[in-house]
Amino acid sequence: METQPAIFWNLPNALTVLRIGAIPVLIALMTVPGRFVSFMAALVFLAAGMTDLLDGFFARRHRLVSRVGKFMDPLADKLLVSAALIMLIPLERIEAWLVFVIIGRELAVTGLRAIAASEGMVMAADRWGKLKTIFQMVALFALILHYPYLSIDFQRLGTVLIWIAAAITVASGTGYFLTFFHPAQSTKSIK
Repeated sequence: METQPAIFWNLPNALTVLRIGAIPVLIALMTVPGRFVSFMAALVFLAAGMTDLLDGFFARRHRLVSRVGKFMDPLADKLLVSAALIMLIPLERIEAWLVFVIIGRELAVTGLRAIAASEGMVMAADRWGKLKTIFQMVALFALILHYPYLSIDFQRLGTVLIWIAAAITVASGTGYFLTFFHPAQSTKSIK
């Protein structure tokens, strides 16, 4: 798909900015303990996550893919996920070392992608990167919600899902590095 020049204000980019704008609201809500506030924080996280689906849909459907959007969209995702992960630590809903592994992988891959881009390599997302994002988002939603609803223990569900997400995160990050250092042996690229 052809990329437009640095056009900023279009619907997909506005949705991305909205996702970034939701982060301070999420952080503020997650500093207050309680069932209702956790529910509201989970709704904010869910709404922000939905903008990720919508901005990609509108960008492709209406041919509004831009260089700005290609930069801002993954940045917004990483900021949202990192904020949620970090805020879950003092709530004792996730282990700090697990947060470090997930965020550390994101930083390492982002740096590697920048190096690859400077050498003319394009490392786009593949199914593992998309699967990683889905598991992270669902796990974080459950961990933010935390309390049981409809006989579902969301803390336990979120814990299981975040472990799966972490495994996919590490595996996909490894694949990314293998792709970079051995491009002839691998044609896959990872988000």
